Amino acid sequence: MVRGSVKAMKVVISAIVLLLAVSTAPAQRKSKDKMAGYDRAARATLVHPAIVYITADDNAGHIAEVGPGHEVVVIEHNGSWVRVFANTDAADEQADNTKPEFSTDDAVTPASGWIRDKGIVTPATTNGDAILYGMAANFEELAARPHAPKDAAEEAHLLYRRVAEYYPASPLAAEAMFRSADVRWQLDKADISTLPSAKEQEAYLRPQLYEGDMKNVMKLYPGTKFAALAAYDLIDNKLCGDWQGLPKCPEMEAGLYQKYADKYPDSPKAAQALYEATYREGVLVSMYQVEDEHKRSQQAATNTQGLAAAVMKRYPQSDFAARAASIAYRVQQQIAVYGNDRD
Repeated sequence: MVRGSVKAMKVVISAIVLLLAVSTAPAQRKSKDKMAGYDRAARATLVHPAIVYITADDNAGHIAEVGPGHEVVVIEHNGSWVRVFANTDAADEQADNTKPEFSTDDAVTPASGWIRDKGIVTPATTNGDAILYGMAANFEELAARPHAPKDAAEEAHLLYRRVAEYYPASPLAAEAMFRSADVRWQLDKADISTLPSAKEQEAYLRPQLYEGDMKNVMKLYPGTKFAALAAYDLIDNKLCGDWQGLPKCPEMEAGLYQKYADKYPDSPKAAQALYEATYREGVLVSMYQVEDEHKRSQQAATNTQGLAAAVMKRYPQSDFAARAASIAYRVQQQIAVYGNDRD
């Protein structure tokens, strides 16, 4: 009986999705709003885990559970209950974010049923942007704690993303979009770092971090500090895994960081970028000495002093100014920055 009702529901949902797509097609072509292909009033997300019941009854069977940040399509209300459609098994991350996170594919069983009418945020919810942003920030803070809840980081990523999608005109939208992208970036970066390929010298020999979210931040919010922060994260995909004691990698990386600092001088990451360039030039002093390339070693020493002075001049209040000065001092004192520094 349940199997038959699910099959029937799949047919109904297919019709709903098709109707929404057809009725909003002109708007979808004219608008850059990623939600143009949806009925905005029907789309919603949750700020707490919700059990999906077969019927509007606490004693009814459970179909699924929808976690914070995941989406539902609201079909109807009935007192303290809401009938929804949600495919909690569908992958949330998609190359094309204009597509819905639910599917009518026969290979995917939709979770359709009833949930309690609480903790449901829609694009029409008053102060919904602040509510979702605050919930996301709370989950992000939880994710940073020792023994963090299993899905806290993923839930933060999704909730930040909903802020930007549901409230594109919100003053929180740009930061929410970046923070969503950054949470995912850091999670993927941590995962990739555990792979044997993470030790490879060449960046192309390891899995690349997904850049789509970061590039969207740069595209939608050009000239903002969030675009600059996204550009800084993207440097990760170009860095070497292991220098293997050879100057090729720090040479290249010093150039990347210096170029970033020159292009984004007002970025919150500009001082750090200049420090990273300073450190790598200091490393090159030692590496060139090992290879008996004394002229290049001296040039790297000069570069180190110049970069350290630039950090101090541009960002005197930053910790990175003092850290760069310490690198310059070590080079001046002929103390190795890389390798064994004991005489």
